[in-house]
Amino acid sequence: MNVEKLTKQSANREHKNSVFVKLFSDSDKILRLYNAVSGNNYPQDTNIEIATLENALVNDIYNDLSFIIDGKLVVMIEHQSSINPNMPLRMLAYIVDVYDTIVDRRSAYSRKLIKIPQPEFIVLYNGKDEFPDEDTLKLSDSFMNLPKGHKLNGSLELEVRVLNINKGRNEELIRNSPELSGYVEIINEIRKNTDSGLNLDEAVAKAVKDCANKNILPEFLAKYGGDVMSFLYKEWDLDECLAVRWEEGLEKGLEKGLEKGLEKGREEGREEGLLSGAREMLRFGASPDVISERLNLPLEKVIALQA
Repeated sequence: MNVEKLTKQSANREHKNSVFVKLFSDSDKILRLYNAVSGNNYPQDTNIEIATLENALVNDIYNDLSFIIDGKLVVMIEHQSSINPNMPLRMLAYIVDVYDTIVDRRSAYSRKLIKIPQPEFIVLYNGKDEFPDEDTLKLSDSFMNLPKGHKLNGSLELEVRVLNINKGRNEELIRNSPELSGYVEIINEIRKNTDSGLNLDEAVAKAVKDCANKNILPEFLAKYGGDVMSFLYKEWDLDECLAVRWEEGLEKGLEKGLEKGLEKGREEGREEGLLSGAREMLRFGASPDVISERLNLPLEKVIALQA
């Protein structure tokens, strides 16, 4: 199986990986993570091939893992701090790219059946919004309603399993991956520190120091130290800024809308919040196409904000 191109891409972008991706930088850790979230028990000598493509960025940071297990199963795991209902559509585009890379396109026209790794899609969520321990997002939820009586002659479905990895959720699952458990602890510490009134710089620094003192991810923190704080600050700052700007934009839009009616005001508030969030994402270096996809804004509106 040809994964050379995928592996090279992954190596070339290492400096842009998120803390989450850095934690799972080798096959042993990846396999422990997969066994934990899937309930499987693949032995540690199972062959793992990294299959991560150049994918959509948020704040120039990659939050996705893609790998092939024993040549038979291609797994995509993405970490998110907000639930994106369009993940099945994104994963569909992603898996097509992976298959296009590992399979010679010309062979699809041969008479021999091509065997491809079976896909599995997982999102690990640790945002502030209330979310169950586990849920499933389906591609079919995006399908437009067809006229009554229409006969379907074919079907396409893709399911993404979403797991809540916030502190206190899915605890047994998280314990089975020391790296995931450590990551959950660091994020929880940052959140507690910000909730207690510390600014983000102080909150991140204190969280990393306290985790090191508690022997949480000692090797990882010793190896990456300052990089961990830098990346955590950048990742966390973007998410928090977007949340604040959304609320500010919503309030502003609602005030404007009082003269035009409550319903109109809600719509203006929503768009103002989205545009404020888009401005923040641009300020932090996210590309217009990523912003358009994540916030469900027309691309031309996002591009216009750059003027």
